[in-house]
Amino acid sequence: MKRGAVETILGALVLVVAVGFVALAAKTIDIQADDGYELQARFLKVGGLERGSDVRISGVKIGTVVGRTLDRETFEAVVTFTVQEGIRLPADTEAGVTAEGLLGGKYLRLFPGQDTETLQDGAEIARTRDFQALEDTVSEIIFLATDSN
Repeated sequence: MKRGAVETILGALVLVVAVGFVALAAKTIDIQADDGYELQARFLKVGGLERGSDVRISGVKIGTVVGRTLDRETFEAVVTFTVQEGIRLPADTEAGVTAEGLLGGKYLRLFPGQDTETLQDGAEIARTRDFQALEDTVSEIIFLATDSN
């Protein structure tokens, strides 16, 4: 009898710890959209950019990627993201998909322009920079190095 009670208590303790880890993981992932307004950008390649990825300016998080779909007519990736309400981006802002490092995740990097007009809720960023994979960069370097023209 005594052994069964100890096993029950240990089992309950393991369950409590597991629930704690799940709660911590859910809080850390932070996939909910930030309060703010939505924008869109189109890319030919988005790499590993996923829903929940950061949107950053100068390395500071200002929003979250909330969706990624394929335009069935142009075959471009359409990325939908939020930007914090207090941040008004110039209309000539550029967007680019960037990696945090060789093994790091991807995030959407914004390059604010100089325009006096600002992007409104639902607007699309016209200028984008596609994701450049390491393999693509190495291939270009090898091609340039072996080109004998």
